[in-house]
Amino acid sequence: MAVLFLSTAARAQVFREAFAHALPDVAFHIGEAPDPLRVRWIVTWNAPDDLATRYPNLRLIFSIGAGVDQFDLGLIPAHVGVVRMLEPGIGAQMGEYATLATLAMHRDLPRYLARQQVAEWAPGENLPASRRRVGVMGLGQLGTLVIDRLRPFGFDLAGYSRSTRAIDGVSCFTDLASFLARTDILICLLPLTMQTRGILDAALFANLPRGARLVHLGRGAQLVAADLIAALDQGQLSAAMLDVTDPEPLPADHPLWRHPSVILTPHIASQTSAAEGAAHVIAGVSADLAGRPVAGLIDRWRGY
Repeated sequence: MAVLFLSTAARAQVFREAFAHALPDVAFHIGEAPDPLRVRWIVTWNAPDDLATRYPNLRLIFSIGAGVDQFDLGLIPAHVGVVRMLEPGIGAQMGEYATLATLAMHRDLPRYLARQQVAEWAPGENLPASRRRVGVMGLGQLGTLVIDRLRPFGFDLAGYSRSTRAIDGVSCFTDLASFLARTDILICLLPLTMQTRGILDAALFANLPRGARLVHLGRGAQLVAADLIAALDQGQLSAAMLDVTDPEPLPADHPLWRHPSVILTPHIASQTSAAEGAAHVIAGVSADLAGRPVAGLIDRWRGY
């Protein structure tokens, strides 16, 4: 039995040492396995193209990072379980970044950064947090955590999800248009699905109040960049902070790099700790060996 690890060399070393200590009888291979038939578990961000034929005895595929929507589940055999990363640091970091980004949008940071570049001292008007309506798209584990992090500031909070939710002190919507109409700062934390690909487009931006701001923390393919730039240039949106793009990294000549109303970060809102990630995978492999439920195993027919 073997684990195949497909990620960076630095992370691989941490995982190798952790497996050697915790599961010394399980072979640990990096990059490729001498005998693919022995591979029972794969740890990766992207599933290999030949997964079904090359690793016929595969039991579980572990995501090395937050989420599993980067996998094409249709190409993963039905008998192979897909396990999302359960690492407490992911949520904590996302909460930090979402707070940073929301406050940056609330306090007009892109405008002041742009004015700094031209040495222009031009104070704007501060709006109380209680008069700023913040809406979170996606009320999964990360979405609800972000809402909790934003509560102390006194924002008027709302959330959107396709299924009915009830969160104390938060207006919850299943109707997207109604949710957007009351949202001044939109935070996208949706998973990438066929329904959410390209969802951040001109039509969606048109449903937001004029001058709204965007914080994009979902997946790059959900944003139509040209529509965002047009909305910013036309004043429909006043600012955006993006941690994900499509493609990643952006080409050096992409206009988002230099747009005065955009703050761009290189997909760093949350990063998996190699040590804690290794502990999660080891716990999953150990549970699988013992016939116990595996923490983080998704319901592939309902998503996660």
